[in-house]
Amino acid sequence: MKFVDIKNDVAFRKIFGNANRKEVLISFLNAVLLLEKDNKIVNVDILTPYQLPAIKGGKVTIVDVKAKDQNQKTYIVEMQVAEVEGFDKRVLYYASKSYSAQIERGDQYEKLNPTFFIGILDFEVTQNSSYINRHKIVDIETNENFIKDIEFNFIELPKFNKTVQELTTIVDQWVFFIKNAENLEVIPDNIKDEGLKFAYQDADKHNWTKEELEAYDYVLMREQDDRGRLTLATKRAAEKATKTTLQVVAKKMLRSGFSLTDIVESTGLTIEEIHALQGEE
Repeated sequence: MKFVDIKNDVAFRKIFGNANRKEVLISFLNAVLLLEKDNKIVNVDILTPYQLPAIKGGKVTIVDVKAKDQNQKTYIVEMQVAEVEGFDKRVLYYASKSYSAQIERGDQYEKLNPTFFIGILDFEVTQNSSYINRHKIVDIETNENFIKDIEFNFIELPKFNKTVQELTTIVDQWVFFIKNAENLEVIPDNIKDEGLKFAYQDADKHNWTKEELEAYDYVLMREQDDRGRLTLATKRAAEKATKTTLQVVAKKMLRSGFSLTDIVESTGLTIEEIHALQGEE
């Protein structure tokens, strides 16, 4: 088997947003939210069903799947590979907007149903050492959870370092899959959950169409190009900052009466560049 990178836009949507494989999303939600017995999700309507994206598209850094369960609770599952400024505010805005959009102006507030946000992050954002943490609105003195309808769950992939032998819970197995699938050749022996088994099967490149693989590879190429542009921009900024510093040193040496030869040897600037600096004095 050869598995895809689950963090890839196309892969994430294909696996978690497949309306024909609802067992995958149901299993993942139940695992992350620790839902058991009568509280378990048994059915979902996927509001953002998977569609093969156009090969030529813009940059995608945020991928989400939205669904509602049998009790009309809303679930937002987001995969974000790059940290952005104001991430906490954006998450709060996104979940709150989804929550309030359930009713129109004048409708009764009782019609509002809970919204759960699950962020799978390829970077760290919290001080919690655990790879998964949950945020609710609570009283800071009593820890009472009076306002219940919005909950945030964050899975920080860099904090997850368990080996396949250390996977003791279903959520461990899910996060291991998301982080490590692309480096595996077989489905781990200890996988018993049917939804997760389906996820592994859907992540196997041999089960992908040619068009899906082309879209997947195109997203990878765009990500590499973005990283390359960022690296180049950083390098050029550093070079510019270094040269600016050298020009300041050269000006000070000119004022102190150093010879052109001494300045060239000390700064590495050319004679022409030093002459230009003299004209600025």
